[in-house]
Amino acid sequence: MNTDSRLTRYSLLILIFLAFALSLLQPLLATAAISERRFGAIDTFDNPQAATQLGAGWTRVRFPWADMQPNDSGQWNTSFFTDEQLNRELAAGREVVGLIVNTPSWALQDSSVPGVPSGLYLREDDPNNVWATFVRRIVSQYAGRIDHWIIWNEPDIWEPSYPGRTWGGDEKNFLQLLRVAYNVIKQTNSKAIVHLSAFTYYWDTNYGRTPFFKRLLDEMQKDRAAAEHNYYFDVASANLYFRTDNIYDLIAWHHQQMREHGFDKPLWLTETNAAPSTDPAWPVPNPTFAITLDEQAHFIIQSMAMALAGGANRVAIYKMADVPADRAANPEPFGLVREDGSRRPAFSAFQVGASYLAGFTEASLTERNEMVTIVTVKRGDAGWTTVAWTRQPSPQKISVAAHANQAALIDWNGHKQTITARDGKYEIEIAGGTCTGGCIIGGAPRLIVEGSIGTAKIDAPSAAQATIAATSLAGTITSTEVVTLTATRRPTRTATPTETATVTTTRTATATSTATPRPTATATATATRAPLPTTQPTRQTTGSATAQTTETGGLPPLVIIGGLGIVVIGIALYVIPRTTRRS
Repeated sequence: MNTDSRLTRYSLLILIFLAFALSLLQPLLATAAISERRFGAIDTFDNPQAATQLGAGWTRVRFPWADMQPNDSGQWNTSFFTDEQLNRELAAGREVVGLIVNTPSWALQDSSVPGVPSGLYLREDDPNNVWATFVRRIVSQYAGRIDHWIIWNEPDIWEPSYPGRTWGGDEKNFLQLLRVAYNVIKQTNSKAIVHLSAFTYYWDTNYGRTPFFKRLLDEMQKDRAAAEHNYYFDVASANLYFRTDNIYDLIAWHHQQMREHGFDKPLWLTETNAAPSTDPAWPVPNPTFAITLDEQAHFIIQSMAMALAGGANRVAIYKMADVPADRAANPEPFGLVREDGSRRPAFSAFQVGASYLAGFTEASLTERNEMVTIVTVKRGDAGWTTVAWTRQPSPQKISVAAHANQAALIDWNGHKQTITARDGKYEIEIAGGTCTGGCIIGGAPRLIVEGSIGTAKIDAPSAAQATIAATSLAGTITSTEVVTLTATRRPTRTATPTETATVTTTRTATATSTATPRPTATATATATRAPLPTTQPTRQTTGSATAQTTETGGLPPLVIIGGLGIVVIGIALYVIPRTTRRS
């Protein structure tokens, strides 16, 4: 064989090897586009391409037991979330968190009491403990692809006629449900992380009831084996909507409750949003809160900042995209993307928040008064990001402590300018809030970003989207004063709460929490898996309300890709000369 033929053959082999290597690296290439995997969106499988462009680092998938085994334990239906969908999520580099909920009717202990399975107090290896059997099977099937499991969702919804009710038992039954799930999950997948259900909080406090979360912790204290079993969960969860202040107050309240019971754990904000009521594509006739498209965008960044300051380790927006079934389930549109594929302004706001809060290691609520809110976030060794917004309809001029001589001043849709500190402070102006239904959200946030910020890709709203946003403001009335608005979740009767979430912070006024409505979750959801293991974050518990986290990503994908590229080039440089000499 002549030299040219040999060179051609080996060159083709090298090209084939390169193509194969790049196909294996697809998940890593996708991961490289994620600025901060600790910010995510629910149901990203509804629009996976948009989710990748969004930069969502994780997602939650709902696994309804009643749909998977509707008639008996011999069934196993996963058509609502296929392996193909899961693999697509994994290839995009998104971590998947599974949510187990909804007991099928055949498995109920009492057909009139939703949620509580039969055989729940039997041994975990007894086949008649149908809950243990189901958990063992689902965790085993997805081990290595889904290693985070949330046990139930909002069991504190007690009204029998409410469509989103999933639990009819008390906190003792729920502790047993959690206890069995924790033990079985750990036995089945030693790498699995068990998440406690999120609670609404308001379904109890609005009706004079002690919050379910506190009642559950009280019940745990009676269990002498709870401490040695990590209190049967690794991560706490919260679902919080509409009011920016409540994000901070109630996350801090959850940590406070855990500390009062002798421990503290990481907490994920698993659902948050402020759905718009004025989107022409989905107008809401009688909204509980009047929210413009721009206000939704403002809320996204504000909620990220307040969640970190309150002590959250991860944040997810509910939800990625509107789907046809949402109109029957929710009165308002929660998607970052509309049914027709167009993006609400909140899409860009998520990208801004995820990009410029990336690498966060600690956060604090620096100031909160009747005029402004300021949150300071430390991004490890990279620098600092300060997020500020007004709490009034009028614009404000504020001074913010500087950590460097210069910074980038960034608005919610990614526009950037350079500012210079004077006498150790930045002087900036922040816009007043629209305050269509009271200043529950406040004005457009501005971010002061110091240090290394990398390259953030922000998809600013298109001209058409900007027109829609402007149209949604037509006919609204700008408030001239702060309006105190108290909303009640369904059912409608209210009572004086027995507890409110009040947290004292340095230089911070304490806000009183009020009820916030939230969507009824649909039964179909998708899971996304994390290619990298999640380390357990820690939280600082000082009186200054500074939250810390040590959760990080892992070896940067570009380093791995570069290393493999060097190996391939080395092989080529070695093989071709030897082939030439033998010829």
